[in-house]
Amino acid sequence: MFVDEVEIHVESGKGGDGCVSFRREKYVPRGGPDGGDGGNGGSVVLTASQGVDSLSALAHRKHWKAKNGRPGGGAQRHGRSADDLIIPVPPGTVVFDAKHGHVLKDLTADGDRLVVAVGGKGGKGNTRFKSATNQAPRQATPGGKSQARTIRLELKVIAQVGLVGRPNAGKSTLLSRLSRARPKIAAYPFTTKYPNLGRVQIDRNRSFIMADIPGLIEGAHAGAGLGHEFLRHIERAGILIHLVEPAPTDGSQPLPNYRAIRCELEKHSEELGRRTEIVVVTKADLPEAERVRDELAAELGRPVLLISAVTGSGLNELLGTITTKLDTGAESW
Repeated sequence: MFVDEVEIHVESGKGGDGCVSFRREKYVPRGGPDGGDGGNGGSVVLTASQGVDSLSALAHRKHWKAKNGRPGGGAQRHGRSADDLIIPVPPGTVVFDAKHGHVLKDLTADGDRLVVAVGGKGGKGNTRFKSATNQAPRQATPGGKSQARTIRLELKVIAQVGLVGRPNAGKSTLLSRLSRARPKIAAYPFTTKYPNLGRVQIDRNRSFIMADIPGLIEGAHAGAGLGHEFLRHIERAGILIHLVEPAPTDGSQPLPNYRAIRCELEKHSEELGRRTEIVVVTKADLPEAERVRDELAAELGRPVLLISAVTGSGLNELLGTITTKLDTGAESW
């Protein structure tokens, strides 16, 4: 199950208490204090891990608590510190404070870490308080308190290339042809309910990540259809491949469909509207495909590609165009 937004409660471990103790050995008068320190409590740490692609593990467990530190003992035995509780999340996870709503950190790269709850410090044993004027201290400090907070995690898929277009435009089919990804493909709209990622190999040493983003409809910027579920993920895609279906099954027209999606992108974010875009007419085997390609090219004033993900026609030209854009740094955002 793909989950891209979840709210969890985290709590660090309490520090172990310091110990009050005195040496009690035969033939050793005035043994003195020997109470040990308590151990530190465990912290709760979020870590971006490349092998994780969803927040589904967190959706089934709402409370995460690190272990407490152990108390100190006699004979200057220090309590054991608890291990940190490591929670792996996908790269691209934005961490929010659920109570105040502000961003704590954006975990974009593999290995990025964020301590969301700091473990309590271990208390001091009475050995720490001995001095020339206080040779038999009977005081120790308790362990530090734990920290607790509620956080909201929001995943924004990171990919160099994002496939956009209305439902049934052929995004999933194209992704399956260019990579080893196997998204669900069917002849009805909204087959894709969540982003699918695939690695496209250019040559032996070069590759890029392509994301198949769920279909967009008019009004998505205001939450219609998959709404923000779509737009949140497309924010992180460097280059947009805009797929246009030449003969939509719902009876709509290709050019108005293209304009509607462009409008939704611009309403969501001005920066998104300025993103590098490659316009592609799919299903080249249909008789209307070439006419739609020419009309789009005339309206945009730039080349529009024509492909067929089923027959493979035009895919090499598309890959070459993407590679050129990536080499010139067009994926920066």
